[in-house]
This record gives sequence, C-alpha cells and structure tokens, in this order.
Amino acid sequence: MAANYTYFIAIDPEIRFGKPYLKNTRITVADVLDWMASGMSSEKILADFPELTLEQLTACLDYAADQPQKLP
Repeated sequence: MAANYTYFIAIDPEIRFGKPYLKNTRITVADVLDWMASGMSSEKILADFPELTLEQLTACLDYAADQPQKLP
C-alpha cells in the first residue's frame, strides 16, 4: 500500500521557493527524484543523507506518481 505522502511532504512559500519538500529538512521532492533518476540507489541516498528514511523516499515517489502527467 502506498504511503500517505502528505505526512512527509509539505509546501511552504518560505522554504525552497515553495517547492514540495520533505518535512523537517530542506530537501525537495525534486532533489530526491533527480538523485534516483541519475541512478542513485535508495541505500546510497540514505547513506549520504542519514536524516532521511526509506519512508520519505517512498513518499517522494508516491507524490510524483500522484501529479498530473505532462505530455509533449
């Protein structure tokens, strides 16, 4: 079952220019997705950013999957 990403993700115009970010961090959803898209494994991300959890990474994927898709 998908995580409830609203528990982990917030949008605040005062933090990271209003981009969706992981609560209690300044790491945006886009940061996490970019790392994953570049081939970084979840294990590597968690090793580099020990303040993050696997549940937060999953929430980023759930958030992205829930967004309207843009077609060219």
